[in-house]
Amino acid sequence: LQLVESGGGLVQPGGSLRLSCAASRFTLERYAIGWFRQVPGKEREGISCISSSGDSTHYAGSVEGRFTISRDNAKNTVYLQMNSLKPEDTNVYYCAAEWECDATMDPNRYDYWGQGTQVTVSP
Repeated sequence: LQLVESGGGLVQPGGSLRLSCAASRFTLERYAIGWFRQVPGKEREGISCISSSGDSTHYAGSVEGRFTISRDNAKNTVYLQMNSLKPEDTNVYYCAAEWECDATMDPNRYDYWGQGTQVTVSP
């Protein structure tokens, strides 16, 4: 089960990026998908997840109202629309697959991970 993130890059504060998480050789629609970022010296931080059907989503407080997670199962892809980006959003962003999306977004519950995509927010 392989996940591939894309869409990262350099953006100015206040700008937007859309990350994509695509799957190869399996059907993503069976899984809940989470987005995480690596906090230096700490466990990966769950920032958003979406259920397999797309009916349920959760967000970390630090991104709620600025980030939106969505999925297009026909395209086998999950998206993370990031608006009003701040320098503190600079990080490597990972997507991961699990059976359920819940508010804890515990990275230890996610079994399958992508390689990450770098997001840099800087003037």
